[in-house]
Amino acid sequence: MKKFLLTLLVLLIVLVSFVLYTFSSTGFFREINNTKNYDVIAEIPLRGAEDLTISYSDRFMIISQDDRAGRRDGSYYGSGLFYLSLDSGNFKPKKISGDYKLPFYPHGISMLKLDSAHYQILAINHAKKHSIVKFELFGDSLVYMATYRDPSMISPNDVIALDEESFYFTNDHGYTSKWGKLAEDYLGVAASNVVFYNGKYQVVADGIKYANGINISKDRSQLIVASPRGFSLLYYDIKEDGSLVEDRSLDVATGVDNIELDQNGDLWVGCHPNLLTFASYAAGKKEYAPSELIKVTGNDKVESFYVNDGSLVSASSVVAPFNGLLFVGTVMDNRLVVLKKK
Repeated sequence: MKKFLLTLLVLLIVLVSFVLYTFSSTGFFREINNTKNYDVIAEIPLRGAEDLTISYSDRFMIISQDDRAGRRDGSYYGSGLFYLSLDSGNFKPKKISGDYKLPFYPHGISMLKLDSAHYQILAINHAKKHSIVKFELFGDSLVYMATYRDPSMISPNDVIALDEESFYFTNDHGYTSKWGKLAEDYLGVAASNVVFYNGKYQVVADGIKYANGINISKDRSQLIVASPRGFSLLYYDIKEDGSLVEDRSLDVATGVDNIELDQNGDLWVGCHPNLLTFASYAAGKKEYAPSELIKVTGNDKVESFYVNDGSLVSASSVVAPFNGLLFVGTVMDNRLVVLKKK
């Protein structure tokens, strides 16, 4: 009897330890105090504007939009890529992916300037089988170029071009089974990866806790990967052949999502400070989820400059600055928010 009770006690301790670890490592106990020194000056009615990127030289923005909540609930609004002129001041984006006839549910995007006249756009597409779609942008007109598919696209989340012919993308999960995904999400099993394409596909970084947003440093020497389940940013040195060597991990104390660079090369990141609440929100069980915006200057200076309980900005996934304004995209909210500091 004593042996049975001892075994039961050990199992209870293990269970309680697991629950406490899951809650603490996902930010559940964190207190959310709303930042009050920013005003909302515009709301752009795009549902699920999950990613965006800015051309500072040509003063425009590309937005990736997909009504995920509508697809989940059977009230789908639409999806696509949008062009927003940042000189007009009217905050009215133009849909530019209308001529792309295949089903298109865009997620992470990448923009690469090819010459003075046009850009390359890469977009993760979750319609049917996962893929990466390549476009070229001439002014505000989008031209379809190619679709990339490969078994290595297990659960692609974000993509970044190294050059015109090669790119990196993240898989936010390494497992495809229900139990494997649960282990990654709740046990923090590090099974996701980064894949490099240059005519062939190869895993160049693995053992990551939920590899999410991805970007390249201003000097093109390092790859930065967001690990929201690890509450960290991971830095890798890029070798001549595209392979990676791990440099360091930066603890940022929040669930980092997409990464944008400003003109100085500083990082701006949309974040989810409470991952369990975000998971409930994404499943349609909660009305909103908290948001956090951080800036990383230099190698290790992390500044959390905006936090909201979700009532104003819910589940922030990306932020980019422009001329004193902050453009904040969200995973499932019905608008893209433009903030200005008071």
